[in-house]
Amino acid sequence: MDIVLSTIVLVLLWPLMLAIAIVIRLESPGPVIYPSLRAGKKGRRFVCYKFRTMVSDADELKDNLRRLNQRRGPFFKIADDPRVTRLGRFLRKYSLDELPQFWNVLKGDMSLVGPRPHPLDDVERYSPWHHGRLDVKPGLTGLWQVTARADPSFETCMVLDLGYIRSWSLLLDCRILMRTIPAVLAGEG
Repeated sequence: MDIVLSTIVLVLLWPLMLAIAIVIRLESPGPVIYPSLRAGKKGRRFVCYKFRTMVSDADELKDNLRRLNQRRGPFFKIADDPRVTRLGRFLRKYSLDELPQFWNVLKGDMSLVGPRPHPLDDVERYSPWHHGRLDVKPGLTGLWQVTARADPSFETCMVLDLGYIRSWSLLLDCRILMRTIPAVLAGEG
């Protein structure tokens, strides 16, 4: 299912992805694709691809902004992150920045549905019980994204991710995929 659906999406959306790439290059200097090291299944490191939504030196600025973090626990999020470009805000709102991750699905690093892959520096801050979310492949979308997207709590994310793993079924994945479509179109990202 992962390979078939991600292939279909990439074939259908390549013109949109090309247009996004061109606009990113026109808006700000730097690469179009942001390669981020993430923790995959069993903690295996992999490069997660996204369209760049921030200034090109955003990673170097992260430590200076950590005091503004609005989430407790390992997550790092700030509402009006000064590193995000104008186009980046739009891409994030509609989750368009994540389209390159369909390549990650084709490569086998990710699945369509599963816990979202966290950056390595966030995983380093996990408590021991958090590592259970690394028992499965990370996904493009997951239970947290369709049920509690507005809840910035790391603990809520972790409870939902671990609950998803315990109760996994193909039907649950199909339900999550179907709920993802309206969430993306509504711009709830």
